[in-house]
Amino acid sequence: MAGVIEDIRTRLTLKEYAVDNTHSTNFPGSHVGYDDALNLKNFKKNFKVDIIRLCDEFLEFDMVGIDAAIVNAFRRILISEVPTMAIEKVFVNNNTSIIQDEVLAHRLGLIPIYADPRLFEYVSEGDMNGTPSDTIVFELKIRCSKNPNADTTDPDDLYINHKVYSRHLKWIPIGNQADLFKEGDIRPVDDDILIAKLRPGQKLDLRMHCIKGIGKDHIKFSPVATASYRLLPEITLLKPVYGEQAHRLQTCFSPGV
Repeated sequence: MAGVIEDIRTRLTLKEYAVDNTHSTNFPGSHVGYDDALNLKNFKKNFKVDIIRLCDEFLEFDMVGIDAAIVNAFRRILISEVPTMAIEKVFVNNNTSIIQDEVLAHRLGLIPIYADPRLFEYVSEGDMNGTPSDTIVFELKIRCSKNPNADTTDPDDLYINHKVYSRHLKWIPIGNQADLFKEGDIRPVDDDILIAKLRPGQKLDLRMHCIKGIGKDHIKFSPVATASYRLLPEITLLKPVYGEQAHRLQTCFSPGV
């Protein structure tokens, strides 16, 4: 009986035409004879996190011994509560491109910035200039010109600096930041994010202030592009499968299943 209750508590059952046990059971008294009360000691004993894949831009992990509702809470925290650095203010000295100042500033704000937010403070209310402890300054100065040696009609060969990328942003240390950070510690996450396209004679002269924030205030501060979860699959074969049918069954699942 205990095993049956455990299956009902912890598993959704995918049947041919329906899914069973989709209701939540994360409150005490849901099942007779089963102590579902919140107990920190039991939670710490049963809960574990297994890192499946980890790289600079991707993290996949399994959370075992926890309800889906709490997993979703972790997901929402990742999206809206984890601080990052992002461009908040754009000072436009010159913009002769066809992109309006407001649209250009919005595009710049969405560029992810590689900087450890733990090393910076939140900007004080009313502070318009920023300080070395709470602000990162970038500069963008670029001008498009004709390539005198070009003999094609391809814009990539015909013009110089006609595509403005995130790699053209230059970090300008303020205060003692040059002593605290080395070159490469503060930069855009990706170098090939297209910001604008220019034609000969057009130029951009901008100065940008990055500050610390959270995704709840603006999506540009969210540290993740996508955060999702799925239930850990458990496959039970009701009868032995052999030969060609076994190979066909294997192709229905991801490698390693």
